[in-house]
Amino acid sequence: MDTAIQAKADAWLNGNYDQATKDAIKKMEKENSEELTEAFYRNLEFGTGGLRGIMGVGTNRMNKYTVGMATQGFANYLKKTYGDEPVKVVIGHDSRNNSRFFAETVANVFAANGIKVYLFEALRPTPELSFTIRHLQCQGGVICTASHNPKEYNGYKAYWNDGGQLVPPHDKNVIHEVEAIASVDDVKWSGGESNITLIGKDIDDAYIRMVKGLSVYPEVIEKQKDLKIVYTPIHGTGIMLVPEVLKQFGFTNVNIVEEQATPDGNFPTVVYPNPEESEAMSIGLKKAKTIDADILAGTDPDADRVGIGVKNHKGEWVLMNGNQTAVLACAYMIEARKVKGIARPNDMVIKTIVTTELINEIAKKNNVACYDVLTGFKWIAELIKEKEGKEHYIIGGEESYGLMIGDQLRDKDAVSAVALLCEMAAYEKENGKTLYEKLVELYVQYGFYLEHLISITKKGMRGQEEIAEMMQSYRNNPPATINGSKVVHLLDYQLQVAKNLSTGETKDITLPKSNVLQFILEDGSKISARPSGTEPKIKFYFSVNTKLNSKEEFDATYTVLENRIKGIIEDMKLK
Repeated sequence: MDTAIQAKADAWLNGNYDQATKDAIKKMEKENSEELTEAFYRNLEFGTGGLRGIMGVGTNRMNKYTVGMATQGFANYLKKTYGDEPVKVVIGHDSRNNSRFFAETVANVFAANGIKVYLFEALRPTPELSFTIRHLQCQGGVICTASHNPKEYNGYKAYWNDGGQLVPPHDKNVIHEVEAIASVDDVKWSGGESNITLIGKDIDDAYIRMVKGLSVYPEVIEKQKDLKIVYTPIHGTGIMLVPEVLKQFGFTNVNIVEEQATPDGNFPTVVYPNPEESEAMSIGLKKAKTIDADILAGTDPDADRVGIGVKNHKGEWVLMNGNQTAVLACAYMIEARKVKGIARPNDMVIKTIVTTELINEIAKKNNVACYDVLTGFKWIAELIKEKEGKEHYIIGGEESYGLMIGDQLRDKDAVSAVALLCEMAAYEKENGKTLYEKLVELYVQYGFYLEHLISITKKGMRGQEEIAEMMQSYRNNPPATINGSKVVHLLDYQLQVAKNLSTGETKDITLPKSNVLQFILEDGSKISARPSGTEPKIKFYFSVNTKLNSKEEFDATYTVLENRIKGIIEDMKLK
């Protein structure tokens, strides 16, 4: 056993930790030294988004003590920032095992520090927390969730006063304060219980009113109110609000996937509770086929990601990827606002750098500003704040199944996204089309873009090193060609430099530093590589495009683009 690891374990054995924790450490020492190493080889990092990790005993695990120390650091920073002003925070949680316990731990620590706490009475979607921070004019918030991670995980997302997750300088400042908490003895665990107020239905009602206000075509829903919708919350928080929101929108034929309707942190019907995974949507897809539905929608455990299924041009059920869903939603908001006469000259949309360029094309041809930001909705939230009073945000999205409609909250919101996507399906049905057929029309009109994602998992201590080595290798030795096409530009967001590899000319990248590399090829293809900020993975994003002359040529052109992506993957040896 490494002496530093043993010293950390001993500190827990001799410190003010409960007996169950100490017993678990002794058991690991006796029976599983490898597990002990994983539990203590580092401190669970409080990153720019908060904490996320496997639940269990140890400094590298999600438990009462790591959560409490993180909260004490966040509380210290809030009090330093706001001085004598009263500080208020909102606390929420999802359906995961221990999420309620962690939320109550967070609430107790904040309250013991003299901070006013609004604690949701039970599980709620993450976007509702973002909305509530703004609605109750709070200075911050925390939601206990690990989003779409497997059941072993839990997490802690920290929010600022605008309802967005932490961005500079607050993210680094909070990290500094968290790292300054040297011991569990520095944490105020209890004593402020009178500072905690439970919240629930009143906030739900206010949030639902806000979402209902996003509807563009209520008169179309009235005509198509029996649109056959299948919805699955995948054992998560979406069940708390999505059915009611759809009812408020006017939809009367909503079919819940009963096998996945009950919130359950063990996620018994899936391996990954993630609508990005076809396996997680398979039960819903089966129900959609059985009842001949118009649309299938699924949300992840904290209801910030949405996946949809629709019939394609051949009448076959297919699951849309996040880029396709974002394209449909952005096009709808831009086009519908124009037709309705509610578009503004200063309307804008925002996407992330790894999301399809088709959104840029649609925005440009409709004279709507489109901005690229780093991955993560906190950057979309930050840009909205920067542009406030000058430009009007209507929608933003990212390829990882996230959409945010309107600016009354500042995080991705699958609850409002499900409602809007169902409204879009109703609108297209009223016009004799499916959403898929609308997507093909957009490809003909603006260009055919096809995207694909590969995630390579590298677990444990060695995994982090391997991911770092892969990124460094691409950075130091960029390929000259990929799949027979010359690499013309290398964009390095860590060094904040875009380089023309033919001329050697460089330009500054003005976005904040981020460990992302992008290769732009001569044929218009784009490959992005970035380590995940929330999982032990390195992600590769592929985007290829060409002109689509007519919808009749869709299948043949799709095959051409699909083969181009396969060629890129093979050439980069990522299979």
